[in-house]
Amino acid sequence: MKYPLRFLSVLFILLLYLNTESVAQDSSLINGNIILQTTASWDGNPIIYPEGEAQITALHIEIPSGAETGWHSHPVPSFGYVLEGTLEIAMEDGSTLIVNKGEALAEVTSRIHSGKSIGENSLKLVVFYAGVTDKDLTIMDNVD
Repeated sequence: MKYPLRFLSVLFILLLYLNTESVAQDSSLINGNIILQTTASWDGNPIIYPEGEAQITALHIEIPSGAETGWHSHPVPSFGYVLEGTLEIAMEDGSTLIVNKGEALAEVTSRIHSGKSIGENSLKLVVFYAGVTDKDLTIMDNVD
């Protein structure tokens, strides 16, 4: 009875060692690159986190070529990464920002703006919101 228990113990340790070794080998293949690191949104204003119970939301957004989001604002910090296409962001004052495939941005907070897909193909992006529970991520606005 002792032999099977000893065998199973040695087998377990051996499998644990082999699994650890393969994980160590695989981790050498991992490469990380910073795509965005900032203390301010793209308009230069500092990023300020809202007070309350933190809630992170990630959205995959697709906007057909030529389509617009409409005028809106975000009361919480948000960060985007363009997967495909080209995004043009327009501010009320007429300033714009172009964000291409593979680029990231820290979106403006509490400022009215509009986004438009200006590439030949649909715009696909992922947006991460650093919000709080029970607070809207986006507020639509009517700008004349």
